[in-house]
Amino acid sequence: MREIVLDTETTGLDPKSHRILEIACVELMNHVPTGRNFHKLVDPEMEVSAEAAAVHGITNEKLKGAPVFAEIVSEFLEFVADSKLVIHNAEFDVGFINAELARLGFPKIPLARAIDTVLVARKKFPGAPASLDALCKRFGVDNAHRTFHGALLDCDLLAQVYLELIGGRQAALLETGPAARGPQAQASVEVRRGPAREPRPHAPTPAEAAAHEAAVAKIKNPVWLS
Repeated sequence: MREIVLDTETTGLDPKSHRILEIACVELMNHVPTGRNFHKLVDPEMEVSAEAAAVHGITNEKLKGAPVFAEIVSEFLEFVADSKLVIHNAEFDVGFINAELARLGFPKIPLARAIDTVLVARKKFPGAPASLDALCKRFGVDNAHRTFHGALLDCDLLAQVYLELIGGRQAALLETGPAARGPQAQASVEVRRGPAREPRPHAPTPAEAAAHEAAVAKIKNPVWLS
């Protein structure tokens, strides 16, 4: 089962007036990262405010020479293909991606295609904080190096958090066994059976029976003889 953990960083909060300036994806197979990633800084074709840069650390200077979204859209769509998307606060990221796709005449990505880990966390832990930092703390995921919001870093952290949200590493390991890899893998499992052993006698020998009676005789008022 292929899933894509996805995150974006933007120039602001409103996709109608702000743009994506970083996008990252991490590929999962059976909920486990494969090592295949997609990561791009994007020229948002507008100035990055100091307020936005304070959140993600991406300044206008860092974006010099970066491609515009139109130059990376085909590679992005090819990478995500038709896989499920795992996103923390999916409505935000899907909204920005769809705004970029609409500007270029591409079909929008349905929100229903996304697994929103904020909603999963709130359902699993009602009333508890559901931010990425809070979930990292809950599950013991090391996020000490997260001084800024970065798309690829956040994808890596979310991949670990998501694995814990759906049942932990043990569940994922079970899903990567032969049954999860299809009939061909199952057929390659060889079952070996050795020769059956003859049943062993369990009745006590006369010497064992005599030793038992002698031991019982030493017990004062045994309940099984009353």
